[in-house]
Amino acid sequence: MRGRSPDRRKALLDAADRVIARDGQEASMAAIAAEAGITKPILYRHFGDKSGLYQALADRHVRTVIAQLRPRFTQGGDLRERARAAIVTYLDLVGANLNLYRFLFHRAGAEDSRIRTHMTTLVRDLGEELARILVAEGVTPDPVRAQVLGHAFIGMVQTTGDWWLENPGVDREEVVEGLADVIVAALGRRTPAAAHGPVRT
Repeated sequence: MRGRSPDRRKALLDAADRVIARDGQEASMAAIAAEAGITKPILYRHFGDKSGLYQALADRHVRTVIAQLRPRFTQGGDLRERARAAIVTYLDLVGANLNLYRFLFHRAGAEDSRIRTHMTTLVRDLGEELARILVAEGVTPDPVRAQVLGHAFIGMVQTTGDWWLENPGVDREEVVEGLADVIVAALGRRTPAAAHGPVRT
């Protein structure tokens, strides 16, 4: 349909990103429409409704985070360093896009049960992917235990990341090393952090 080209859709999402980066959780649909140079009904027309816009933003950004985390899981090598790399990547991404993260996981999720379910599914898929990697690499042969650990690790990092964002005085390295310690210990590979020394990224 006219006016709904992928380029136009991208331009509207770019406008939403700019407003959210500026206004955070207070970003309004009217402000996004104004930034794009259109009216709010026209904005909704491109995405179906507000929920459709939220879902498009979630797909754009949550999938980007997942795409950047995936290589950290699959790159091979020392388990603790892989965990560290994934945690650092996640904290850096959400820390650099704080307003967007809060808008999607707090504002949008609170307003709309469909988008909350959608984002939960995206995060759950990442936990299941991690579980498959744990089994494939022989870290744990039990697929049920792998599922428990995969979801636990993803949820732990996300929740701890939320806490860290609310406490900016806490050194990121302390958070990273603490999370890596828990993950390695849960897998039965209790390598002391001190043995590796602090790794700065």
